[in-house]
Order: sequence, then C-alpha cells, then structure tokens
Amino acid sequence: MSASPFDSAIHRQLFGDAELGRLFSDTAEIRAMMLVLGALAKTQGKLGVIPEVSGAFLARAMMEIQIDPAGLADSVGQNGVSVPGLVAALRKALEAPEHAAWLHWGATSQDIQDSALMLRLRQALALIEARLITSLGRLADLAEAEAETPMAARTYGQLAVPSSLGAMMAAWGWPVLRAVERLGALRPRLAVSLSGAGGTGSMLGEDPAAIRAALAEALGLADPGRSWHADRTIITELAEICAAVTVAGAKAGEDLLLLTRSDVAELRLGGGGASSTMPQKENPIGPSVLVALARFASAQGAALGAAHREARDGAGWFTEWLVVPGLVLAAGKSASVLGDSLAQLAPDRAGMAARIDARPALIHAEALSFALARQMPRPEAQAEVKRLAGEARRANRPLPELVGEAYPDLDLSRLASLGQAPAEARAFARAARQIGDGQGQGVNLD
Repeated sequence: MSASPFDSAIHRQLFGDAELGRLFSDTAEIRAMMLVLGALAKTQGKLGVIPEVSGAFLARAMMEIQIDPAGLADSVGQNGVSVPGLVAALRKALEAPEHAAWLHWGATSQDIQDSALMLRLRQALALIEARLITSLGRLADLAEAEAETPMAARTYGQLAVPSSLGAMMAAWGWPVLRAVERLGALRPRLAVSLSGAGGTGSMLGEDPAAIRAALAEALGLADPGRSWHADRTIITELAEICAAVTVAGAKAGEDLLLLTRSDVAELRLGGGGASSTMPQKENPIGPSVLVALARFASAQGAALGAAHREARDGAGWFTEWLVVPGLVLAAGKSASVLGDSLAQLAPDRAGMAARIDARPALIHAEALSFALARQMPRPEAQAEVKRLAGEARRANRPLPELVGEAYPDLDLSRLASLGQAPAEARAFARAARQIGDGQGQGVNLD
C-alpha cells in the first residue's frame, strides 16, 4: 500500500480524488508560491518599494518559469521550508541579476507558503462546496418526493415509531446544509500572509500594511489586518469544517450500512462491491467509505489543536503540512461519494410500509399508550401497553389488535400518523433549495 491511499495507484478509485489531488501536488504548490512571489514583486514595484520595472519583470517571469519540484528536495531537507531553495532556483533561472535581487523582498518563507496554501484552499473549498450543493439538491428532491412514504424510525437499533423516508433524507441533509454554510463563510476569509521574519513587517517598506492590503487584492484573498503566523485559527476552523463535511457524509453512510443489510433491505444502492468467494454479495462500498473518511478526519483534526508558540512555530507549521492535505481530500471525497450514493439510492417502499405493520407491530406502542392514557392515568396506561406488548410477542399477534380487544372503545385512528415527519421533510427541502449556487472562483494552478 502507498503511504497515502489518497494518491495510491491501487486505491485511487476508492479514496483518491484527481480533481482535488492536483491542488495538493508539488507542482501546484510551487506554482501557487510563484504566483504569490510575482504578485508581491508587482505590488512592491507599484508602491515604490522596489524598482517598478523589476516588479513587472518578476511578475511576468513567475508566470513563465518552470521549476522541477525534485530539485528542491535537498534544500527543503536542510532548511525545513521550500522557499529558500525555490527562490535560489528562480534567481538562477531568471538570468537577470538586476531584477532577481528584488525577488522575495522583505517577506519570509511562511508568508509565501501560507499565502500559496490559501490560494489552493480557495479552489479546493469551492469544489467541495459545489459537490455538497449537488448532494443537497438530490436530498431535497428525495425529501419532497418521499415526505409521506411510511418508514420505521429506529432508535438504539430498535423499531421506534412510524416516520417517513423523506424525514430521514432531511436528517441526512441538515448536516450537509450546515457544512455548506460554513464553507461559504470560510472561503471569503482565506487571508494573505505578509508579516516578515518576526511578524513585524519591518523589511517590507515604509507602509507594510498597505503592501499587504494591495497583495491581498491582487491575489483575491482577504486582508487579515495583522500577522497570523502564530494564530492558526483559520487552519483549525478549516480542519473543523472538513471534519464536519465527512461527519455529514457518515450520517448517511451509517444509516445506509444498516438499511442496505440483506436482512433489512429497505434501501438499495445501484450495484455493490463483489466478494472474492460469495457470489451473492453486493457490499455497500460507498457508505463504508463515508464512515471511514469521517473516522479518519476526526482523528487527524485533533493534531491541529495545539497552540503555536512564539512568533513562529516550525513544529506546529510542519504538523499542518502533514495533516491539512489529507483532511481536505477526505472532505472532498466524502462529498463526492455522498452525491454518488444518493444518485443510486432505490427505496423498497412496499417493504418499508410492511415492516411498520409486521407482527407483532410493536412500533405502535407509543401511540397506543397515549391513546389509553385518555382513559386512565398515564403510568397505568404505559404499564398496560407494556404488558400487552409482551403478550403480542409471545402470541405473535399484532399489538393494536390485542389493545383493541381489551379496550374496544379506544380511538386508534392516530396509529398511522407520521406526525411531523412530512413537514420536517418539506421544510428541509425548502431550506436546501435556498442555498443557491454558492460556488467560488479560484486561481488556476494546473
């Protein structure tokens, strides 16, 4: 197995995501850093910090020069960051020492790498958000269409009360909707970093804040208004949201693992995974991936909880490099698999309805106890229904039938009620459709 299943040749169809993976390639990282370096030089040239002609030259060159990522390996191994080796390689490739001397003027490695990460995250989060919006549309359609399709609600693995398939789609959908809202709120806050070696910006020029604001505008990122070298709130929020995306997918995944069981079979997925020895098997691969990704993301996110010490913290920063790509890829894959699973979903409506009234029909116990409580104190009503439920089990007779025989005047008209389930389903469908497009634009790093 590859060190990471996300880019494994064997597992790339199971866990991999080529579209997102390109944003976390070495080539994309270098390209993003070069975009930052070029925009910084052009900004400083316009503001008179460096010669304007050099700023324009460097900005153009950063769009044209090609750097081999492998050529930076020795430098990164020695220096712990890629910018020193990258800047050295760029200066050599420029073959224009009069301009090359102004490259990376006054900034520090973390400024360039963090800003480059924000560029890539902007694209990545827009992709994830778009996928989740697709899933929301499918969930809204299902919730509305199946709002009154009877289905047993389950608690603690037991049949509980009658509900609807649409209400379950809403239960899957609300966490997805919240994740979309959180992604939409985070993307505009992805901020440029430009603070210099110790966060003071002292070598950037007479007005470092103006340079930072202009660089933010040039890159289409937010201006944080301060140094965030050691304040990693944006990274921890990213981790929390990526984990939330996977947990939203895992809610559907966990329920699908139960409801597609061969002894339940209330839901089916169009085609399942094959067994090496059991020809009858249709294993729920997609739902299993959703659950596994949530477990992975929740564990990985915990590594980012420690505060960064001093003005800059190498160990904390390195930890982000180990964790962030996997978190984003997990969220993106989860969003993709969720959408695919919903597109394949096939409910057995007759089977779901039959389960509600299947002997001994104990799912009606709550409604029966409340109906009986109109004739006697509620504790006594609950005890009586519990007694009759035991008899229904032993005799394999429907509980409503036994209660009706014991209390012939009892009003049993609400046994078939789905309560608020249809309304819940339709409320979610309305909310999901109000989300809108929500997709953002990013810089092309390919």
